[in-house]
Amino acid sequence: MTPTHHRNPVPLDKARVLITGGTAGVGLATATRFARAGAPCIGINGRNAERGARARAAVLAAAPGARVEFIAGDANQVDEAIAIGAAMDAAFGGTDVLVNSTVSAFPYPNLFHTLDIRDIPGMVTTQAMAHFLMSRVVIDGMRARESGVIINIASDAGKVTTPGETIIGGMMAAIMMFSRALAMEAKRNGIRVNCITPSIIEGTLTHEKVMSGAFSGKLFAKATQMAQLGVVNAEDMAELIVFLASPAAAKLTGQTISLNGGISAA
Repeated sequence: MTPTHHRNPVPLDKARVLITGGTAGVGLATATRFARAGAPCIGINGRNAERGARARAAVLAAAPGARVEFIAGDANQVDEAIAIGAAMDAAFGGTDVLVNSTVSAFPYPNLFHTLDIRDIPGMVTTQAMAHFLMSRVVIDGMRARESGVIINIASDAGKVTTPGETIIGGMMAAIMMFSRALAMEAKRNGIRVNCITPSIIEGTLTHEKVMSGAFSGKLFAKATQMAQLGVVNAEDMAELIVFLASPAAAKLTGQTISLNGGISAA
């Protein structure tokens, strides 16, 4: 008879959570939702100290009993990613849940032939590198503890072929396949890895930037009309992220979940 594996996922009220891109938008909403769900230790990563201080204050206002630290650093850079992980270890003794929510809207979605070739390396780095680096930073500790959750945020651009999203779509597909492959590697150590792929997230800085672009504004205005279940916002994303991190999703791994209000069935 095949042996049955039993795992003991970390409950939310004991989870140490690290959120990259945590000072605004989806990241900040997620930090607040984790705090309200009882997560005792939350690390908010970002590059801007002033924004980080505001984000920390906002989370503490929502859940005064939580321990919240702002951890400065660019998660797209190797040495800084390592330092972010070390700061999390120093503050809380480790990371049980990693949420990679870093995102870049520059350059706006545009047809490939209009891109400045000098922008392409930066697009590749800022769209996907933090997901790879930060997962590597935390995974040794998760393996040692035989538990952990990694949640990567990509987008439906990696599933649905969209003019203007050649580089973005390629990087989103890379994050999705990375998440699936890592899930299959890490499951033997009790680590779950899932990916969420939104389309439009209303009320975020990225949304504002994209909608202000000449080409991208038209592209996403059309997509908005297709979201007949409602356009997704940061709080919608946070609810799903916290669910995926919770013991309620203890047997769910290797999945890419579209949260898009009905824009597509990708």
